[in-house]
Amino acid sequence: MSEKKKILVVDDEPDFVAVVKRNLEREGFQVDVAYDGTEGMKRVKEHPPDAIILDVMMPEEDGYTMCSELKEDERYSKIPIIMLTAVASSVPSTRYTHYEGITMEADDYLPKPASAEQIVKSLKRILRL
Repeated sequence: MSEKKKILVVDDEPDFVAVVKRNLEREGFQVDVAYDGTEGMKRVKEHPPDAIILDVMMPEEDGYTMCSELKEDERYSKIPIIMLTAVASSVPSTRYTHYEGITMEADDYLPKPASAEQIVKSLKRILRL
């Protein structure tokens, strides 16, 4: 990549964020992090990223809410979003559903635990790298 693409990782699991950040930086991305949707929105408004990796289940503002707010705001609606979630058979009772995930305007939707390789591949695809 000639110019480093800025990626915002928004997830409330610090260990997961550290692994994803390290792997993305190794691939040549510039990485910023936030640990909930409220902090994520603040980061987007301060320095809009080229793409966002966004967890669904987080304290404060969840990923679905953040994704919806971004896609409704013309200043940020074009930022590609990869939604990550453990909402699957491993989480049988939750207010989050796969239907919500696929009806969101996210650019990709990966189940957790997503490997660093899966995330990088998805990022390169949505950023056309």
